Amino acid sequence: MAMPGRLAAFLCLSAAGAAAAGFLMGWRLAWAGAWAGALGWLVLDMLRAHSLIQAMRNDALGLPPGRFGLWGELSDRIRRALRLREQQTQQAEQRLQEFLAAIQASPNGVVLVDEEGRIEWCNQTAGVHLGLDVERDLQQLIANLVRDPAFIGYLASWNYSREVVIDAPVASRSASGQPMRLSVQAHPYAGNRRMLLTRDITALEKAEEMRRDFVANVSHEIRTPLTVLTGFVETLQTLPLDADERARYLALMGQQAQRMGTLVADLLTLSRLEGSAAPPVNQWTRMRALMAHCEDEARGLSGRIASQPHKLFFAVEADSEVSGVPTELQSAMSNLVTNAVRYTPGGGEVVVTWRLLSDGRGEFTVRDTGPGVAAEHIPRLTERFYRIDRSRSRETGGTGLGLAIVKHIVQRHGGQLRIESEVGKGSRFSITFPATRVREVRARLAASASAPAA
Repeated sequence: MAMPGRLAAFLCLSAAGAAAAGFLMGWRLAWAGAWAGALGWLVLDMLRAHSLIQAMRNDALGLPPGRFGLWGELSDRIRRALRLREQQTQQAEQRLQEFLAAIQASPNGVVLVDEEGRIEWCNQTAGVHLGLDVERDLQQLIANLVRDPAFIGYLASWNYSREVVIDAPVASRSASGQPMRLSVQAHPYAGNRRMLLTRDITALEKAEEMRRDFVANVSHEIRTPLTVLTGFVETLQTLPLDADERARYLALMGQQAQRMGTLVADLLTLSRLEGSAAPPVNQWTRMRALMAHCEDEARGLSGRIASQPHKLFFAVEADSEVSGVPTELQSAMSNLVTNAVRYTPGGGEVVVTWRLLSDGRGEFTVRDTGPGVAAEHIPRLTERFYRIDRSRSRETGGTGLGLAIVKHIVQRHGGQLRIESEVGKGSRFSITFPATRVREVRARLAASASAPAA
């Protein structure tokens, strides 16, 4: 539509020039007027084109709206194209920022390295893992900043089919506060550029170490009684023994078999606790009943293992109930009480109390006057098979799993296990149950009595 309009304007100006020249100077000079009109149209058209070019140089998006003609339509088309391009650019920038934000939120570190090994970009996680400053260290050679020989050799090998495991810089620590171990793997892209992914594997290596220790400890704990049993069996098979000796050997064999049975039972208990559903919140057990059972076990154990009976004190300061699995609660409490009796010398004192705290929580406490535990051992007491004195543990019949079982039961019920001890003065073990799992019996009975009959 623009070209016919321009042609019409050109013809109109030419005709107007010819008519003006013919009227003023005679019709012989009408052609001069036509040329003058055409020249005028050309000058006007060039001025409009120059105005459009100037506007594009200054601010293409600020082009004046087109009025008519080719240049007006061209101005409108350029303005629309530029606005569309600007919208697309803004959308692309927004998507890029969202992508970078997602990478920043990743638990893995990401480092982009150019062909020469210089850092082009990295997220905050990679900065923490490798001790980098995400702004200051840009365009720095990563091999100059991460000086681990295994990492440098891996980066230079260009064999990235596997990952490399390195120690993080001294300043970097895992969530547990331990020195961090990192897994780093490179992925080439866009020619010789590389993307490095870093991952904190401290917890994985710790779990693998614990698994190896667990298998070794189980093997050791079972091998010892098996060795004893094997020796007794060979003795009974090869030597002529009188009735008394045979009875003594059989009694010792029974003790070792019982020890293995106790170990297997504790292992099964741990396995069941780790794989079972959360304990119910509507199943209530009275603390007086749990404490009475603990007292019976403690007095029976004291009579069997101590030449002089222990001084045992049990007190329930508030008649209340705890919600959860009764057998698990009883197991946790009995473990703490029997441990105190086992490790406290005869004639020593063991005090077991239950009370309600001011904020509604309940606290079960076992305090003894035993030998106590050194401070460096306390954080590890709840580890499986951890023993301060292995010979003493075997003498008292312990498997090294009791406190691990207690810890799992307490955690499953939302509680907290605290251990305080001082060498030569004794220990204090306490389980604190949350207020949501504790209620007073008196308050419940009073509420039931005041409720209207149906």
